Amino acid sequence: LFIVANILLRIIPITSGEKEAFAYYRDAQSEGNYAEALQNYYEAMRLEIDPYDRSYILYNIGLIHTSNGEHTKALEYYFRALERNPLLPQAFNNMAAWFDQAAEYWKQAITLTPGNYIKAHNWLKITGRFE
Repeated sequence: LFIVANILLRIIPITSGEKEAFAYYRDAQSEGNYAEALQNYYEAMRLEIDPYDRSYILYNIGLIHTSNGEHTKALEYYFRALERNPLLPQAFNNMAAWFDQAAEYWKQAITLTPGNYIKAHNWLKITGRFE
């Protein structure tokens, strides 16, 4: 895959800035070191101008933040990715995972103030999350 990416990088008619951005993106994907990958993604974002390509870079930054337990940052990057590419199912999928966490928070809020948060209470019942 790495060899194919290098060949494509040489033959695709794109600007040198886009080629450099792709190189950073490719290197971030292959390294496996999260801190270094983040730096490569940030550099790719600086260089990449295509919104579609930027959406994948933003999505991958979100993945790294998720892996690091930085969930708020991860959500921010998933939202930013969807702003550029609203047809990015993996971003929607990763964001949907937060509903389980939201359910736990709503349960706590409802326990503390019964009768409040009726919409949340109904959603918990409908989705089978309320015990």
